[in-house]
Amino acid sequence: MINGSGFVTLLYKELLRFWKVAFQTVLAPVVTALLYLLIFSHVLDQHVQVYPGVSYTTFLVPGLIMMSMLQNAFANSSSSLIQSKITGNIIFVLLTPMSYLELFLAYLMASVIRGVVVGVGVWVATVWFTDLHVLHPLWLLMLTVLATGIMGALGIIAGMWAEKFDQLAAFQNFLIMPLTFLSGVFYSIHSLPSFWQQASHWNPVFYMIDGFRWGFFGLSDVPPTSSFMVVAGCFVAISGLTLMLLKRGYKLRH
Repeated sequence: MINGSGFVTLLYKELLRFWKVAFQTVLAPVVTALLYLLIFSHVLDQHVQVYPGVSYTTFLVPGLIMMSMLQNAFANSSSSLIQSKITGNIIFVLLTPMSYLELFLAYLMASVIRGVVVGVGVWVATVWFTDLHVLHPLWLLMLTVLATGIMGALGIIAGMWAEKFDQLAAFQNFLIMPLTFLSGVFYSIHSLPSFWQQASHWNPVFYMIDGFRWGFFGLSDVPPTSSFMVVAGCFVAISGLTLMLLKRGYKLRH
């Protein structure tokens, strides 16, 4: 299933693709997250406390880190595929003897790496504003890989489905953005009315954010095992769907 050289070459190409324009793909998301932190912490830090002994600014940082990682993991694979389809150079990838599994892993790993790089950047940028300690580092690493992997796989699906940038923008604006912004990044779901609390439990991104916070504070809105089971289950399901579409050449082979 994996011949080695083709997979490594495609992965290297995908990594270079975002690293060559790191000012746009890495620095810009870090600045955006920092602006969110400055605005919300300035307005609400003295008025809101979600967890006992945890300031609102400290509560906000893990959510901003995960949100930035998710959005950039999705953007990496989706933009790469749509650009390759529009410019026509996707044919040079499809003509190689690489298997659909290699294509999947190359795009997925590049998305995960970009998400992690952005997340580390946000963490470093916010270290001056809050004293954030990690209680469960292995948990954070595991949840980060699964969550960014989900968004990377969704990006592959979106890139295959979209035929122009408008369609890709619609996918991101009407699905990815609402799911991430309505996932408890800026609030605890216990502050919501009962209907919206129940609705939040149907949002898989909520479990990514909440489980990620537990890795820092040991506190969360739902049990961490529930978060892990939902995130892991979504990763398996979406990865399986992506592999099936890649095997069929969905909207890639005409």
